[in-house]
Amino acid sequence: MSLNNQQTLPETIATDPELKYWVAMHRVYGIGPARFRQLLRHFGSIDVAWSAPFSALVAAGIGQENARSLEELRSQSDPDHEMETLERLGISALRFDSPGYPKSLAETYDPPPVLYFRGELPATEQNAVAVVGSRRCTAYGREMAKRISSGLVQSGVAVYSGLARGIDGTAHRAALEAGGRTVAVVGGGLDSIYPAEHEQMAREMVGTGGAVVSEYPVGVRPKPEHFPRRNRIISGLTRGVVVVEAVRKSGAMLTVKWALEQDREVFAVPGSALSVNSEGPNWLIQQGAKLTTSHLDVLDELSISPPAVKPADSKIEPAQGELGVDSLARKDNGIDIEYRVHEHLSSVGAPCHADEISRSTGIKVAEVTSALAVLGLKGLVDEVGPMTYLNRTASRSN
Repeated sequence: MSLNNQQTLPETIATDPELKYWVAMHRVYGIGPARFRQLLRHFGSIDVAWSAPFSALVAAGIGQENARSLEELRSQSDPDHEMETLERLGISALRFDSPGYPKSLAETYDPPPVLYFRGELPATEQNAVAVVGSRRCTAYGREMAKRISSGLVQSGVAVYSGLARGIDGTAHRAALEAGGRTVAVVGGGLDSIYPAEHEQMAREMVGTGGAVVSEYPVGVRPKPEHFPRRNRIISGLTRGVVVVEAVRKSGAMLTVKWALEQDREVFAVPGSALSVNSEGPNWLIQQGAKLTTSHLDVLDELSISPPAVKPADSKIEPAQGELGVDSLARKDNGIDIEYRVHEHLSSVGAPCHADEISRSTGIKVAEVTSALAVLGLKGLVDEVGPMTYLNRTASRSN
Protein backbone atom coordinates (compact mmCIF):
# COMPACT_ATOMS: atom_id res chain seq x y z
CA MET A 1 0.00 0.00 0.00
CA SER A 2 1.20 3.50 -0.75
CA LEU A 3 2.33 5.93 1.92
CA ASN A 4 1.62 9.20 0.17
CA ASN A 5 2.81 12.21 2.13
CA GLN A 6 3.92 15.21 0.11
CA GLN A 7 6.63 17.23 1.82
CA THR A 8 9.41 19.68 1.14
CA LEU A 9 12.33 17.70 -0.18
CA PRO A 10 15.89 18.37 0.99
CA GLU A 11 17.92 20.84 -0.99
CA THR A 12 20.24 18.07 -2.21
CA ILE A 13 17.58 16.71 -4.57
CA ALA A 14 17.45 20.04 -6.40
CA THR A 15 21.11 21.00 -6.13
CA ASP A 16 22.98 17.69 -6.46
CA PRO A 17 23.23 17.04 -10.21
CA GLU A 18 24.85 13.63 -9.70
CA LEU A 19 22.22 12.25 -7.33
CA LYS A 20 19.91 11.18 -10.15
CA TYR A 21 22.62 8.90 -11.54
CA TRP A 22 23.13 7.33 -8.12
CA VAL A 23 19.39 6.70 -7.84
CA ALA A 24 19.26 5.23 -11.35
CA MET A 25 22.36 3.07 -10.80
CA HIS A 26 20.94 1.88 -7.51
CA ARG A 27 18.19 0.11 -9.44
CA VAL A 28 20.63 -2.15 -11.28
CA TYR A 29 20.28 -5.68 -9.97
CA GLY A 30 23.61 -7.03 -8.75
CA ILE A 31 25.26 -3.68 -8.06
CA GLY A 32 25.27 -3.36 -4.30
CA PRO A 33 27.34 -1.19 -1.95
CA ALA A 34 30.68 -2.87 -2.76
CA ARG A 35 30.29 -2.66 -6.56
CA PHE A 36 28.95 0.86 -6.22
CA ARG A 37 32.17 1.93 -4.57
CA GLN A 38 34.13 -0.07 -7.13
CA LEU A 39 32.50 1.89 -9.95
CA LEU A 40 33.09 5.15 -8.11
CA ARG A 41 36.78 4.40 -7.67
CA HIS A 42 37.24 3.32 -11.28
CA PHE A 43 35.28 6.07 -13.05
CA GLY A 44 35.57 8.88 -10.52
CA SER A 45 31.84 9.56 -10.54
CA ILE A 46 28.63 7.58 -10.96
CA ASP A 47 27.36 9.72 -13.85
CA VAL A 48 30.41 8.70 -15.88
CA ALA A 49 29.86 5.06 -14.90
CA TRP A 50 26.20 5.28 -15.95
CA SER A 51 27.21 6.28 -19.49
CA ALA A 52 30.23 3.97 -19.80
CA PRO A 53 30.29 1.36 -22.60
CA PHE A 54 30.03 -2.35 -21.84
CA SER A 55 33.76 -2.98 -22.23
CA ALA A 56 34.63 -0.20 -19.77
CA LEU A 57 32.13 -1.55 -17.24
CA VAL A 58 33.66 -5.01 -17.46
CA ALA A 59 37.11 -3.49 -17.11
CA ALA A 60 35.90 -1.81 -13.92
CA GLY A 61 35.54 -5.28 -12.44
CA ILE A 62 31.77 -5.56 -11.92
CA GLY A 63 31.42 -8.64 -14.12
CA GLN A 64 29.77 -9.19 -17.49
CA GLU A 65 26.36 -10.12 -16.09
CA ASN A 66 26.12 -6.94 -14.02
CA ALA A 67 27.39 -4.88 -16.95
CA ARG A 68 24.60 -6.34 -19.11
CA SER A 69 22.05 -5.56 -16.39
CA LEU A 70 23.24 -1.97 -16.35
CA GLU A 71 23.04 -1.69 -20.14
CA GLU A 72 19.52 -3.13 -20.13
CA LEU A 73 18.29 -0.79 -17.42
CA ARG A 74 19.97 2.15 -19.12
CA SER A 75 17.98 1.47 -22.29
CA GLN A 76 14.71 1.41 -20.35
CA SER A 77 15.23 4.05 -17.68
CA ASP A 78 16.03 7.73 -17.46
CA PRO A 79 17.71 9.31 -14.39
CA ASP A 80 15.53 12.40 -14.62
CA HIS A 81 12.44 10.21 -14.60
CA GLU A 82 13.73 8.40 -11.51
CA MET A 83 13.96 11.70 -9.64
CA GLU A 84 10.53 12.79 -10.84
CA THR A 85 9.10 9.58 -9.41
CA LEU A 86 10.68 10.23 -6.02
CA GLU A 87 9.42 13.80 -5.96
CA ARG A 88 5.91 12.71 -6.95
CA LEU A 89 5.87 10.19 -4.10
CA GLY A 90 7.37 12.61 -1.58
CA ILE A 91 10.46 10.48 -1.05
CA SER A 92 13.85 12.01 -0.29
CA ALA A 93 17.18 10.43 -1.29
CA LEU A 94 20.74 10.81 -0.07
CA ARG A 95 23.96 9.35 -1.48
CA PHE A 96 26.40 8.07 1.10
CA ASP A 97 29.10 10.66 0.32
CA SER A 98 26.76 13.66 0.71
CA PRO A 99 26.93 15.96 3.78
CA GLY A 100 23.35 15.11 4.73
CA TYR A 101 23.91 11.36 4.94
CA PRO A 102 23.65 10.14 8.58
CA LYS A 103 27.19 10.17 9.94
CA SER A 104 26.73 7.21 12.27
CA LEU A 105 25.66 5.01 9.36
CA ALA A 106 28.28 6.35 6.95
CA GLU A 107 31.01 5.31 9.38
CA THR A 108 29.89 1.67 9.44
CA TYR A 109 31.00 -1.13 7.16
CA ASP A 110 28.85 -1.49 4.04
CA PRO A 111 26.55 1.57 4.30
CA PRO A 112 23.82 1.78 1.62
CA PRO A 113 25.04 3.83 -1.36
CA VAL A 114 21.62 5.51 -1.51
CA LEU A 115 19.26 6.00 1.42
CA TYR A 116 15.58 6.78 0.84
CA PHE A 117 13.34 8.31 3.49
CA ARG A 118 10.16 10.16 4.30
CA GLY A 119 10.12 12.53 7.20
CA GLU A 120 13.11 13.92 9.07
CA LEU A 121 16.44 12.09 9.06
CA PRO A 122 19.16 14.35 10.49
CA ALA A 123 22.79 13.89 9.50
CA THR A 124 23.67 13.76 13.19
CA GLU A 125 21.28 12.39 15.79
CA GLN A 126 22.87 12.66 19.20
CA ASN A 127 20.71 10.13 21.02
CA ALA A 128 18.99 7.23 19.27
CA VAL A 129 18.38 3.69 20.51
CA ALA A 130 16.88 0.68 18.73
CA VAL A 131 14.22 -1.42 20.46
CA VAL A 132 13.74 -4.76 18.70
CA GLY A 133 12.34 -8.20 19.36
CA SER A 134 10.07 -11.04 18.40
CA ARG A 135 7.13 -10.73 16.06
CA ARG A 136 5.35 -13.33 18.19
CA CYS A 137 5.87 -11.56 21.48
CA THR A 138 4.20 -12.26 24.79
CA ALA A 139 2.18 -9.89 26.95
CA TYR A 140 5.30 -9.43 29.07
CA GLY A 141 7.36 -8.53 26.01
CA ARG A 142 4.83 -5.96 24.86
CA GLU A 143 4.74 -4.50 28.36
CA MET A 144 8.50 -4.09 28.59
CA ALA A 145 8.75 -2.67 25.06
CA LYS A 146 6.10 -0.08 25.98
CA ARG A 147 7.80 0.93 29.19
CA ILE A 148 11.30 1.17 27.76
CA SER A 149 10.28 2.99 24.58
CA SER A 150 8.06 5.46 26.42
CA GLY A 151 10.78 6.19 28.95
CA LEU A 152 13.40 6.68 26.25
CA VAL A 153 11.47 9.21 24.19
CA GLN A 154 10.39 11.08 27.33
CA SER A 155 14.11 11.39 28.05
CA GLY A 156 14.80 12.88 24.62
CA VAL A 157 16.01 9.66 22.97
CA ALA A 158 14.67 8.68 19.54
CA VAL A 159 13.42 5.10 19.27
CA TYR A 160 14.34 3.17 16.10
CA SER A 161 12.93 -0.18 15.04
CA GLY A 162 11.80 -2.19 12.03
CA LEU A 163 8.02 -1.56 11.85
CA ALA A 164 7.38 -5.31 12.08
CA ARG A 165 4.56 -6.88 14.03
CA GLY A 166 5.19 -7.62 17.69
CA ILE A 167 7.91 -5.82 19.63
CA ASP A 168 8.88 -3.48 16.78
CA GLY A 169 5.37 -2.15 16.27
CA THR A 170 4.81 -1.93 20.02
CA ALA A 171 7.98 0.14 20.45
CA HIS A 172 6.97 2.56 17.68
CA ARG A 173 3.42 2.93 19.00
CA ALA A 174 4.59 3.53 22.58
CA ALA A 175 7.03 6.19 21.38
CA LEU A 176 4.29 7.94 19.42
CA GLU A 177 1.84 7.85 22.33
CA ALA A 178 4.51 9.29 24.61
CA GLY A 179 4.97 12.21 22.20
CA GLY A 180 8.45 11.23 21.08
CA ARG A 181 10.39 10.76 17.88
CA THR A 182 10.51 7.31 16.32
CA VAL A 183 12.07 6.03 13.09
CA ALA A 184 11.33 2.83 11.17
CA VAL A 185 13.73 1.09 8.81
CA VAL A 186 11.84 -1.14 6.37
CA GLY A 187 12.74 -3.98 4.03
CA GLY A 188 11.20 -2.72 0.80
CA GLY A 189 10.63 0.41 -1.27
CA LEU A 190 8.87 3.30 0.45
CA ASP A 191 5.98 3.16 -1.99
CA SER A 192 4.79 0.03 -0.18
CA ILE A 193 4.62 -0.32 3.61
CA TYR A 194 4.83 -3.79 5.13
CA PRO A 195 2.92 -4.98 7.05
CA ALA A 196 -0.03 -3.10 5.59
CA GLU A 197 -1.70 -2.64 8.98
CA HIS A 198 1.21 -0.42 10.04
CA GLU A 199 0.78 2.04 7.18
CA GLN A 200 -1.19 4.48 9.34
CA MET A 201 1.42 4.25 12.08
CA ALA A 202 4.12 5.03 9.50
CA ARG A 203 2.14 8.12 8.49
CA GLU A 204 1.99 9.23 12.10
CA MET A 205 5.73 8.76 12.47
CA VAL A 206 6.43 10.94 9.44
CA GLY A 207 3.93 13.55 10.58
CA THR A 208 5.36 13.88 14.09
CA GLY A 209 9.02 14.47 13.35
CA GLY A 210 10.08 10.87 12.77
CA ALA A 211 10.88 9.04 9.57
CA VAL A 212 10.50 5.86 7.55
CA VAL A 213 13.78 4.78 5.95
CA SER A 214 14.87 2.21 3.37
CA GLU A 215 17.86 1.31 1.25
CA TYR A 216 15.56 -0.21 -1.38
CA PRO A 217 14.38 1.76 -4.43
CA VAL A 218 10.76 2.47 -5.23
CA GLY A 219 8.98 -0.60 -6.58
CA VAL A 220 11.07 -3.15 -4.68
CA ARG A 221 8.78 -5.42 -2.71
CA PRO A 222 9.77 -6.68 0.74
CA LYS A 223 11.49 -10.08 0.59
CA PRO A 224 12.70 -12.34 3.42
CA GLU A 225 16.34 -11.83 2.43
CA HIS A 226 15.97 -8.04 2.74
CA PHE A 227 15.31 -7.98 6.46
CA PRO A 228 18.64 -9.35 7.75
CA ARG A 229 20.48 -6.63 5.81
CA ARG A 230 17.92 -4.04 6.87
CA ASN A 231 18.95 -4.72 10.45
CA ARG A 232 22.47 -3.33 9.91
CA ILE A 233 20.86 0.04 9.16
CA ILE A 234 18.78 -0.04 12.35
CA SER A 235 21.87 -0.61 14.48
CA GLY A 236 24.02 1.68 12.34
CA LEU A 237 21.73 4.65 12.89
CA THR A 238 21.68 4.23 16.68
CA ARG A 239 23.96 4.19 19.73
CA GLY A 240 22.67 0.89 21.04
CA VAL A 241 20.18 -1.95 20.60
CA VAL A 242 17.69 -3.15 23.22
CA VAL A 243 16.47 -6.73 22.69
CA VAL A 244 13.17 -7.30 24.49
CA GLU A 245 12.24 -10.82 23.40
CA ALA A 246 13.87 -13.07 20.79
CA VAL A 247 14.64 -16.69 20.12
CA ARG A 248 18.31 -17.51 19.70
CA LYS A 249 18.10 -17.53 15.89
CA SER A 250 16.08 -14.49 14.89
CA GLY A 251 16.19 -11.13 13.17
CA ALA A 252 16.59 -9.36 16.50
CA MET A 253 19.69 -11.42 17.27
CA LEU A 254 21.06 -10.59 13.82
CA THR A 255 20.61 -6.93 14.70
CA VAL A 256 22.78 -7.59 17.76
CA LYS A 257 25.43 -9.16 15.51
CA TRP A 258 25.50 -6.02 13.37
CA ALA A 259 25.53 -3.83 16.49
CA LEU A 260 28.59 -5.59 17.86
CA GLU A 261 30.40 -5.28 14.53
CA GLN A 262 29.54 -1.56 14.51
CA ASP A 263 30.73 -1.09 18.12
CA ARG A 264 27.25 -0.32 19.46
CA GLU A 265 26.02 -1.05 22.97
CA VAL A 266 23.78 -4.09 23.47
CA PHE A 267 21.00 -4.23 26.06
CA ALA A 268 18.83 -7.23 26.90
CA VAL A 269 15.60 -7.53 28.85
CA PRO A 270 15.67 -10.68 30.99
CA GLY A 271 12.76 -13.08 30.98
CA SER A 272 11.59 -16.44 32.23
CA ALA A 273 13.97 -19.35 31.72
CA LEU A 274 10.87 -21.31 30.65
CA SER A 275 10.02 -18.94 27.80
CA VAL A 276 11.51 -19.59 24.36
CA ASN A 277 11.10 -15.87 23.64
CA SER A 278 13.57 -15.07 26.40
CA GLU A 279 16.29 -17.44 25.19
CA GLY A 280 17.98 -14.72 23.16
CA PRO A 281 18.03 -11.92 25.77
CA ASN A 282 18.99 -14.28 28.61
CA TRP A 283 21.87 -15.66 26.55
CA LEU A 284 23.01 -12.14 25.67
CA ILE A 285 23.11 -11.24 29.36
CA GLN A 286 25.29 -14.29 29.98
CA GLN A 287 27.62 -13.02 27.25
CA GLY A 288 27.92 -9.59 28.86
CA ALA A 289 25.00 -7.55 27.49
CA LYS A 290 23.59 -4.92 29.83
CA LEU A 291 20.72 -6.41 31.85
CA THR A 292 17.86 -3.99 31.25
CA THR A 293 14.60 -3.68 33.17
CA SER A 294 14.02 0.03 32.60
CA HIS A 295 14.91 2.83 30.20
CA LEU A 296 17.06 4.17 33.04
CA ASP A 297 19.49 1.28 32.51
CA VAL A 298 19.94 2.43 28.92
CA LEU A 299 20.37 6.07 29.85
CA ASP A 300 22.94 5.18 32.49
CA GLU A 301 25.02 3.03 30.15
CA LEU A 302 24.99 5.70 27.44
CA SER A 303 25.65 8.53 29.94
CA ILE A 304 22.41 10.31 29.05
CA SER A 305 20.93 12.38 31.86
CA PRO A 306 17.17 11.90 32.27
CA PRO A 307 15.28 15.19 32.27
CA ALA A 308 13.96 16.58 35.52
CA VAL A 309 10.20 16.07 35.72
CA LYS A 310 8.17 18.68 37.50
CA PRO A 311 5.35 17.27 39.65
CA ALA A 312 2.86 19.48 37.81
CA ASP A 313 3.90 17.95 34.49
CA SER A 314 3.42 14.37 35.63
CA LYS A 315 0.18 12.66 34.67
CA ILE A 316 1.13 9.49 36.50
CA GLU A 317 0.48 8.86 40.18
CA PRO A 318 3.63 8.18 42.23
CA ALA A 319 4.60 4.59 42.96
CA GLN A 320 3.07 3.03 46.06
CA GLY A 321 4.99 1.25 48.82
CA GLU A 322 7.92 -0.95 47.93
CA LEU A 323 6.45 -1.82 44.54
CA GLY A 324 8.34 1.01 42.85
CA VAL A 325 6.37 0.91 39.59
CA ASP A 326 4.12 3.40 37.88
CA SER A 327 0.96 2.90 35.88
CA LEU A 328 2.41 4.13 32.58
CA ALA A 329 1.45 1.06 30.60
CA ARG A 330 -1.98 0.96 32.25
CA LYS A 331 -3.06 4.39 31.14
CA ASP A 332 -5.82 2.90 29.01
CA ASN A 333 -7.73 1.85 32.14
CA GLY A 334 -6.02 4.02 34.77
CA ILE A 335 -5.26 1.09 37.10
CA ASP A 336 -1.91 0.06 38.44
CA ILE A 337 -2.29 -3.67 37.77
CA GLU A 338 1.08 -4.59 39.19
CA TYR A 339 0.18 -2.90 42.44
CA ARG A 340 -3.13 -4.77 42.65
CA VAL A 341 -1.51 -8.12 41.89
CA HIS A 342 1.22 -7.50 44.47
CA GLU A 343 -1.31 -6.39 47.07
CA HIS A 344 -3.37 -9.54 46.48
CA LEU A 345 -0.35 -11.81 46.98
CA SER A 346 0.59 -9.86 50.10
CA SER A 347 -2.88 -10.20 51.59
CA VAL A 348 -3.11 -13.92 50.84
CA GLY A 349 0.36 -14.69 52.15
CA ALA A 350 0.38 -18.06 50.41
CA PRO A 351 1.16 -19.39 46.91
CA CYS A 352 -1.43 -18.35 44.33
CA HIS A 353 -1.94 -19.56 40.77
CA ALA A 354 -2.25 -16.86 38.10
CA ASP A 355 -5.80 -18.02 37.32
CA GLU A 356 -6.76 -17.61 40.98
CA ILE A 357 -5.30 -14.09 41.03
CA SER A 358 -7.25 -13.28 37.88
CA ARG A 359 -10.53 -14.51 39.36
CA SER A 360 -9.99 -12.68 42.65
CA THR A 361 -8.93 -9.35 41.17
CA GLY A 362 -10.98 -9.34 37.98
CA ILE A 363 -7.83 -8.73 35.93
CA LYS A 364 -7.33 -10.64 32.68
CA VAL A 365 -4.98 -13.60 32.95
CA ALA A 366 -2.64 -12.20 30.27
CA GLU A 367 -2.30 -8.96 32.23
CA VAL A 368 -1.78 -10.87 35.47
CA THR A 369 1.03 -12.98 34.00
CA SER A 370 2.65 -9.88 32.51
CA ALA A 371 2.52 -8.13 35.88
CA LEU A 372 3.88 -11.20 37.68
CA ALA A 373 6.81 -11.37 35.28
CA VAL A 374 7.73 -7.75 35.96
CA LEU A 375 7.25 -8.21 39.71
CA GLY A 376 9.57 -11.22 39.56
CA LEU A 377 12.26 -9.17 37.86
CA LYS A 378 11.90 -6.53 40.56
CA GLY A 379 12.44 -9.19 43.23
CA LEU A 380 8.97 -8.78 44.74
CA VAL A 381 7.49 -12.21 43.99
CA ASP A 382 8.81 -15.74 43.55
CA GLU A 383 7.52 -18.36 41.15
CA VAL A 384 7.18 -21.43 43.38
CA GLY A 385 5.45 -23.67 40.85
CA PRO A 386 3.99 -23.65 37.35
CA MET A 387 2.18 -20.30 37.07
CA THR A 388 2.11 -20.19 40.88
CA TYR A 389 3.55 -17.23 42.77
CA LEU A 390 4.29 -16.13 46.31
CA ASN A 391 5.00 -12.69 47.69
CA ARG A 392 8.78 -12.48 48.28
CA THR A 393 8.33 -11.32 51.89
CA ALA A 394 6.16 -14.33 52.65
CA SER A 395 8.62 -16.57 50.82
CA ARG A 396 11.53 -15.40 52.99
CA SER A 397 9.58 -15.92 56.20
CA ASN A 398 8.86 -19.56 55.38
